[in-house]
Amino acid sequence: MAKVFIRSLCSVILLTGFLTGCENKSNSTVNAPSIDPNQTVMIKGSGATFPAPLYQLWIQKYGEGKDKQNIKIAYDSVGSGKGVKNFLAENGDFGASDAPLNEEEKKQFPENRGKAVQIPMTGGLLVLAYNLSNYEGLDNIRLSRESYCGIATGKITKWNDPLIVADNPNVKLPDIPVIFVHRSDGSGTTFIFTNHVQNACKDWKSGAAKEVEWPTGIGAQGNEGVSTQIQQTNGAIGYIEYSYSKDKKLKTATIQNKAGNFIKPSPESAAKAFVGVTVPEDFALVIPDPETADAYPIVGLTWLLLYSNYSDPIKAEVMKNFVQWSLIQGDENATTLGYLPIPDELQEKVINSLNSSL
Repeated sequence: MAKVFIRSLCSVILLTGFLTGCENKSNSTVNAPSIDPNQTVMIKGSGATFPAPLYQLWIQKYGEGKDKQNIKIAYDSVGSGKGVKNFLAENGDFGASDAPLNEEEKKQFPENRGKAVQIPMTGGLLVLAYNLSNYEGLDNIRLSRESYCGIATGKITKWNDPLIVADNPNVKLPDIPVIFVHRSDGSGTTFIFTNHVQNACKDWKSGAAKEVEWPTGIGAQGNEGVSTQIQQTNGAIGYIEYSYSKDKKLKTATIQNKAGNFIKPSPESAAKAFVGVTVPEDFALVIPDPETADAYPIVGLTWLLLYSNYSDPIKAEVMKNFVQWSLIQGDENATTLGYLPIPDELQEKVINSLNSSL
């Protein structure tokens, strides 16, 4: 039976990330897997750029344990689309995606691998980062739904468009082109963004997927590429994961949510989007347009994709151990980077599912 994501008794005030629950198990210790200390175990995976900074940090911290010196994990940040393709082609030991597997992808899963296991590892938020650094007083741009929908559909082409001016009445906006930057590769970040705009924007015609036909803008590869393009282009605006905007010190827009409130992007405001949400049994939770009045509107989960049948049982043991360590002992790392740690109640369910599947 599906469980409510966050128990109503847990106070949102206590949450610094992805609603860490009423208990904090981050001080728990996860023992190393039982493997021959003389054996080197190589694990490799690829996929989403959205969680890449966190995955790289987890891999680093996990490998620092004296009892894990013979475990080597490599993660290639290539985007969710390619990560899923690599996973289905058995090119690596795991995949990573910001979009749950769809029905067509499930049909392509190799029979010899048992079943696909998708594990939610963290949550996050997408920001609309922009570059108007050549102009003063533009550090806190507000964008109504009509405005950011107009940017995404190509109907708004200038920064001093009347809609954006109305959102920012005491600001002098420049008469320069709006340059919308989107992903050029198959992307779970795009899946999260287009799921939102499909629900929020009445004129959006391109659907919701990891790859869509964009009505406007220029493309760049990965969250890294979009961030760099925005940073280097005056007048640019695009969607990226929150931690990338922090890392590059990009300005981010305060945007209007479904309730009509303007919400500044932060882990705290994003966490409110998950309050009271029911998680399906396969953990494929998607929240296109949160109902909560003070929730940030563009949020999503990201998943590791595992095989239930590994030809090498040692690799299965290491994958289970790494996932459990990341969920329990990696909470602090997630919060530090601006991601949303999985709450304790869901952690337990995920770990139980992992142990029974692999």
